[in-house]
Amino acid sequence: MAIATTLNEWRPQMLSILRIMTGLLFLEHGTQKLLGFPPGGQGGAEPFSLIWWSGPIELVAGALITLGLLTRAAAFLASGMCAFAYFIAHAPQDPFPVNNSGDGAILYCFVFLYLVFAGPGPWSLDALRGRPRRTAG
Repeated sequence: MAIATTLNEWRPQMLSILRIMTGLLFLEHGTQKLLGFPPGGQGGAEPFSLIWWSGPIELVAGALITLGLLTRAAAFLASGMCAFAYFIAHAPQDPFPVNNSGDGAILYCFVFLYLVFAGPGPWSLDALRGRPRRTAG
């Protein structure tokens, strides 16, 4: 019981850590598509291609999610983009995610969907903005 109680006390902070790490990884997909960093990705996209649309979403939503700013809206957009990416790019290749390399898109989709409902956690700009201001006196 003591271990469960201690673990439960850290639940809000671990939500923030999950949000930060997922946001950073998602942001990295955007920087690779748009800026070519880290090396190994496309680095520039043809106008109006899927990468041209997904790169900015990954970059901006990833940054917002990492910071915990407008988290629910950014996570909603990112979740939808990942679902779309799965059904457009991965599912046509093979019905099994392990074979079509779509397991990452599915995992991102559901983590972001969870953040839509759970919120950003206490270590976020959204939480900081929502705190009541202290008044003098």
